[in-house]
Amino acid sequence: MTTTSPAQEAAQTSVDPLNASDPYAREAQTFPVLNDDQIARLADYGKTEELEKGTVLFSRGDRGADFFLLLEGSIEIYEELGNGRTETITVHRKHQFTGELDLFNDRKILVGGRTGEDSKLVRLTRADFNRMSSTEQDIGEIIMRAFILRRSAFLLHNQAGVTLVDHGNTFNCLRIQRFLVRNGYPVRVLNDDDAARRKVIEGCRVDMNNLPAVVVPGDKVLQNPSTAELADELGLTEDIDEDHIFDLAVVGAGPSGLSAAVYAASENLDTIVIEEEAPGGQAGTSSKIENYLGFPTGISGQALAGRAWIQGQKFGAQFAIARAAEAIRKQGDSFEIAIAGGARVRSRAVVLACGATYRKLSLENYEKYEGQGIHYAATAIEGQLCGDEEVIVVGGGNSAGQAAVFLSGFAAHVHVLVRQDGLAASMSDYLVRRIEQSSKITLHTNSEISELHGERLLNQVTWKNRKSGETSTRDVHNVFVMIGAVPNTKWLGDCVELDDHGFVKTGQASGSGAPRSPFATSIEGIFAVGDVRASSVKRVASGVGEGSVCISSIHQFMAERS
Repeated sequence: MTTTSPAQEAAQTSVDPLNASDPYAREAQTFPVLNDDQIARLADYGKTEELEKGTVLFSRGDRGADFFLLLEGSIEIYEELGNGRTETITVHRKHQFTGELDLFNDRKILVGGRTGEDSKLVRLTRADFNRMSSTEQDIGEIIMRAFILRRSAFLLHNQAGVTLVDHGNTFNCLRIQRFLVRNGYPVRVLNDDDAARRKVIEGCRVDMNNLPAVVVPGDKVLQNPSTAELADELGLTEDIDEDHIFDLAVVGAGPSGLSAAVYAASENLDTIVIEEEAPGGQAGTSSKIENYLGFPTGISGQALAGRAWIQGQKFGAQFAIARAAEAIRKQGDSFEIAIAGGARVRSRAVVLACGATYRKLSLENYEKYEGQGIHYAATAIEGQLCGDEEVIVVGGGNSAGQAAVFLSGFAAHVHVLVRQDGLAASMSDYLVRRIEQSSKITLHTNSEISELHGERLLNQVTWKNRKSGETSTRDVHNVFVMIGAVPNTKWLGDCVELDDHGFVKTGQASGSGAPRSPFATSIEGIFAVGDVRASSVKRVASGVGEGSVCISSIHQFMAERS
């Protein structure tokens, strides 16, 4: 029986909607063989070629690789190991096809492909492939499933990705690992001083005084790169044509933004999504969402975001990842959004789905421990830091409840601290009952953290009962702060009207007194959905609903101006 580590599970659920324990064990779905009818229909969309053995079809780092259907011969899919060395991952044979998730976008691809012998194949350009997959729906479904499973296999087996070298789970190591995992990018983490780590350090000349280091195939080393630098080097951000005017720009890729992107792109709106970090937003850090419609056993925030991210790309939405929106202005009949790195995005309409940022505790030395013991997410990556230790969860909402239940599977004990008399007013009943019934979770009401202790890393926490004044100090190395968020609207300046708390006001009557879309802001053509919208219900399901419903308002807005 095979088992997966928490880190592997985290990587897998980031994009694997099929939740396969090992995709390579599902050969019929991961590497399907098409039947004669499917071959004939698919071949009509491409061009047949005969190529000699050793012909390179695509290489790691290419953008916009073609799709190949094998009629005779074989195609070797390989990863680069450095120093000109390669290793074959799999071999496609008669009536099988190449590709994985990056065939739905213009990111740099992860692997190379070459003919293993003299071969006859059908080549589909990216435009041909998109036309085929949208028209031949049965074939498209087979290909989509295979692409998802292939990427999931890369993640599970640490193939075709990068190597992350560090002294331990430092702030920047976790930052880089989270960013890659949440963006579905394979990463192998080397913290222990073993033979594999020493080989990488010596072979690639890693500067041990400037860790963490990211080693990219080809032996290039990035010493403690910023998120944007890493995204650029790995090609996670697609190139943006600054002169192109999109129909719609969605700012933020949380549940509401992803929903808006999927529905807009599926209805033939030319759509781009601008996201500062990774698909999913705050919901993407949730270990398990159990009350989302259609998932009776629950689904992680990463897996849900992964489904929607793939779905949006399937319909043609473009994603600008690791690019924060910095300013917005109206320019004639369109809007211009300045994004990090100096680029700009132009669009006819805008959906603000930029959500909120995590609220922090007001404590001395608090910033010192962020990423060194204080966390805002509870996924398997954080869970593996808590093995057989006591941890603290601060907060009384659903995110805090989900985190406490999830972490109880890793930690020796979970202490939940809330300032109120109980949880009933702020948390779903199923989570309240689960916390009450767990022998590994203790609820501390009317309590708040008063002191944090530790030199470089957090190692002790003191909390105080606000009514009795009694204090407790425990050896705790990890605190999960889930006390809500503040709207992510500073970058908007005075572009749209905000309420007293900084949330975007929507739905006011027009000058004539006629009712407007509930998602319309004070500026025509700009809409707001999800957590950033004033008076919205802060739930994943409501955010998804707002994102989808908003698109009808955008169609109406565009129709009035055509």
